[in-house]
Amino acid sequence: MGPEYKRFKPGVSRRVHLFAAPFLWTVAGLLLMVRGWRWLDGPSHPLFLLTAITLGSMKSLLLLDRITRRTVHRIRYFADNTCLGAVYSWKSWLLVLIMILAGTLARHFCTPGPVLGTPYLAIGWSLLFSSRLGWPAFWQER
Repeated sequence: MGPEYKRFKPGVSRRVHLFAAPFLWTVAGLLLMVRGWRWLDGPSHPLFLLTAITLGSMKSLLLLDRITRRTVHRIRYFADNTCLGAVYSWKSWLLVLIMILAGTLARHFCTPGPVLGTPYLAIGWSLLFSSRLGWPAFWQER
């Protein structure tokens, strides 16, 4: 690829990647949690809320924490000017696309309420909770 390609490549520093990784999970997690909370109607469904937080914590501790550590480790080996999209692997981006499509289909075929709000809140909490492992890597990068 020639020099014209480099002009359009969104290359950023390793520090920006270390910021982007937990930032995206934090924002996505908060958005999903807000939507799930609204559909649960907040504290009026404590059992659904407890279920969501429990499942989200389990997903975070058993799956997403490992992915977060692997992502941070991979980013630490990036050279500066690596494409911003490389913040996550192509498999992770594919999973993001599948999850977006699944959420869209779920909202299309299900009436928003506790049954849909619970997984939204659980997934959002798991993303937010696991993002805690990415932020220290960003703050430590000088």
